[in-house]
Amino acid sequence: MSDENKVADDKVVSLHYTLTSDEGEVLDSSQGGDPLQFIQGQGQIIPGLEKELYDMEVGEEKQVTVPPAEGYGERQPDQVQTLPQDAFPNDMEIEEGMAVQMRDSNTGQVYQAVITDVATESVQVDFNHPLAGENLNFDVKIAGVRAATDEELSHGHAH
Repeated sequence: MSDENKVADDKVVSLHYTLTSDEGEVLDSSQGGDPLQFIQGQGQIIPGLEKELYDMEVGEEKQVTVPPAEGYGERQPDQVQTLPQDAFPNDMEIEEGMAVQMRDSNTGQVYQAVITDVATESVQVDFNHPLAGENLNFDVKIAGVRAATDEELSHGHAH
């Protein structure tokens, strides 16, 4: 095949994938839906997966294991925090395992977190990515490759 069908920087890649845990549990998949589209080399997918896709061709399949350092990082104990109950709205049903968005009152930045423990006066919240510390096992298939347009490159995403 010609280089135009190979994954390279600044190419729009259409990728079918299935992500599984080390135990074989399916965590995410594009099967039955549209492929994931991204611009290669722009950091739009996790680094360990992006690195493994270079030079793959349309129709090619591959199994890739991405270690935590090249995925969502190692779990950081300091990202688990205990907050007072009054940090949450009074009418909110707070439950263990619940995903929440929290806004930093100083910067206004929004963070994703998971409630890991609920006590009478406090709530433990984990700001680590849910897949931090995990190996990410991908089955991938390149569904398409094309040059990104100037507009896509300037916008930073595939259209």
